[in-house]
Amino acid sequence: MCLNTMGSYSCQRSSHSCGRGYHLNEAGNRCVDIDECKGPGGACDGHGCINLVGSYRCECKTGYTFNSISRVCEDINECRHYPGRLCAHKCDNILGSYKCSCMPGFKLSSDGRNCDDVNECESSPCSQECANVYGSYQCYCRRGYQLSDTDGNTCEDIDECALPTGGHICSYRCHNTGGSFYCSCPTPGYTLATNGRSCQDIDECVTGTHTCSVTETCFNVQGGFRCLSFDCPPNYRRAGETRAQIDRSDTVRCVKSCQPNNISCIMDPIHSISHTVISLATFREEPLLEEIVFLRAVPPAHSFSRNSDIVFDILDGNGQDTFDIIKRYEHGMIVGVVRQVRPITGPRYIVLKLAINNVVSGVVSHRNIVNVHIFVSEFWF
Repeated sequence: MCLNTMGSYSCQRSSHSCGRGYHLNEAGNRCVDIDECKGPGGACDGHGCINLVGSYRCECKTGYTFNSISRVCEDINECRHYPGRLCAHKCDNILGSYKCSCMPGFKLSSDGRNCDDVNECESSPCSQECANVYGSYQCYCRRGYQLSDTDGNTCEDIDECALPTGGHICSYRCHNTGGSFYCSCPTPGYTLATNGRSCQDIDECVTGTHTCSVTETCFNVQGGFRCLSFDCPPNYRRAGETRAQIDRSDTVRCVKSCQPNNISCIMDPIHSISHTVISLATFREEPLLEEIVFLRAVPPAHSFSRNSDIVFDILDGNGQDTFDIIKRYEHGMIVGVVRQVRPITGPRYIVLKLAINNVVSGVVSHRNIVNVHIFVSEFWF
């Protein structure tokens, strides 16, 4: 090989240079093809390899594609190439393939692509009732319980007695139990009503559970009874079952019975003395206007003359002006209505002495006395 130089030349033995994909043979006089597919790993790193004259070609496995520039098999990201078409929920790329997964509340179906709802209730996640919903579940509690704010699965007992309305659940006392409650009443004297909440008085006089002697009369009051004996004062006798002057039962009436020569007795304007017993509950709220006693005037109002009148009065027992009395006309009769105008806190015993005055020309011609024995209960029921 002749190489020109400055002012001369030189002769050089020619050397062979092979192109890409070839190398010199052992004699060094020929370029022969390189078999890139030979060797432990080959040129395709475990993929299929096909040797070509001066080159090679890789046959990539499924999930790979041949990069003609870098001449290697590259992983195909199926999740990016086929978004939303391979998996129902989530697609995760792996080398040479992909894997489907599901959101919480679902499990992968047998086809490896779709997601089936998981029935979480089969594993009993709720302490009481469980309802499966699509992709999740919901816990419910039986009556008297509520779901915990902490985990949403546990049912906690509701203390009905501690609720803002708990004071109105039971008349007297509320007892909380698991998932419920029960009411109780003060004993003795009261029993629980059929509604399981209210307290009702036991009439010991009717049931025969009183301790009154034969000389005493049993009077039922709220939460108990009283054994009372009313004797008529001198010059008075016990009246029979005649027309009552007061619209209440359990009334004892003594009428004047004078000897013919007893002038002071005859001139005494008090014609009758009555005793009656009523029972009141403790009133908790104001304002209060409760009509408790009705006094009927005898004889009827139409039989009086123009100068006559009936005057009702409270003579004794009206401390702190707890009661008043008004006159009312009902069905041709004059009626005195005793009203409780202030609350009374029990237990208390009050004797209210009332007078029905028959006034003629401004003078009391005769008077009937009614003693109202009022027993105020300790409780409001």
